Amino acid sequence: MGYLLDFENLVKEQLERIEMLKNEPGPIDFSAIDKIIIGFIDGDGIGPVIMKETRRVLDKLLTDDVAAGKVEMRTIEGLTLENRIAKKNTLPDDVLEKVKECHVFMKGPTTTPNMTMDAPNLESANVALRRELDLFANVRPVSIPEMGIDWTFFRENTEGEYIVGSHGVEPSEDMCVDFKITTTQGAERIARMAFDYAKANGKNRIECVTKANIVKKTDGRFLEVVHRVGKDYPDISVEDWYIDIMTANLINEEVRKDFQVFVLPNLYGDIITDEAAQLQGGMGTAGSANIGNRYAMFEAVYGTAPRMVEEGIADKASPESLLKAAELMLRHIGFVNEADRLKKAVYTVARDPNIRMTGTKEGSTAVEFADEVLKLL
Repeated sequence: MGYLLDFENLVKEQLERIEMLKNEPGPIDFSAIDKIIIGFIDGDGIGPVIMKETRRVLDKLLTDDVAAGKVEMRTIEGLTLENRIAKKNTLPDDVLEKVKECHVFMKGPTTTPNMTMDAPNLESANVALRRELDLFANVRPVSIPEMGIDWTFFRENTEGEYIVGSHGVEPSEDMCVDFKITTTQGAERIARMAFDYAKANGKNRIECVTKANIVKKTDGRFLEVVHRVGKDYPDISVEDWYIDIMTANLINEEVRKDFQVFVLPNLYGDIITDEAAQLQGGMGTAGSANIGNRYAMFEAVYGTAPRMVEEGIADKASPESLLKAAELMLRHIGFVNEADRLKKAVYTVARDPNIRMTGTKEGSTAVEFADEVLKLL
């Protein structure tokens, strides 16, 4: 009956977390900070390639601010697969300490060991960072002007199946049970962030995506909280959708043009945002922000691309996704003009017929893509 004790401990842990959420401080005011510290984590695989080019572009955009002492850029080493395996720790203590010295950080893709590797079964570095830094909001914009698409997704990042996915139990050799967590406080803060964004950006509609007709307790609570928060924003309507229907509607040309802002629990947000990125042109075209009240992480959506590394063409990896994440980072810390310039430049280069980021030997390189961006800046 040890699994009952495991479940009891899980519930106690989450109840303690709720008390912390009730007393958490508000978001950081970057305008009141004398010097903003930006960290850079290369990651694995193609990570160092795309990070180098993103850093080169940010160096250009923030030259004056760095010289004036308003911005400091730091390289954070040690979040490589090799170091994590050697230390048998997803998030080595010395790495986490360096991350916490920064206000925000850029992160390249990292490899998560699995059963096919001769390596410890370590947790995802992304999941660990989101939990340790309480990065509760995963924000992903998708823009396809020619299709009339301008979407922003707010995915809850620290609850659902992911936060307790490694705490399942096996009551017998014939049965496994995993858990899903939804808290009122967790749902409320992601909902309020989505509504605040909609209000600030002239949006009048929120799409709440759940499976509350089947998953009645957790998804039902999420849906109820979103509607309760929505009462504070009378000019913004809330539309309810089930995850299966919304997955279909993202490719329904008659319906999708009306969508603006989405708010979703963790797992559904992961699925939907990948589909939306594919519509935009693939995973390599999407940037991602992971935002908390104190820290924020900005990263490429795609993985480490081991195929490209094995074939010796890592230099052909596209930095577009990480550059879009850099735009989100600049916007988050208050550098709106620089963010707008970067967004325009990346959009232009991504559609340049002379720059072909195919991920093959015949394609353009990350350096060539960044060079064109720099010319436009």
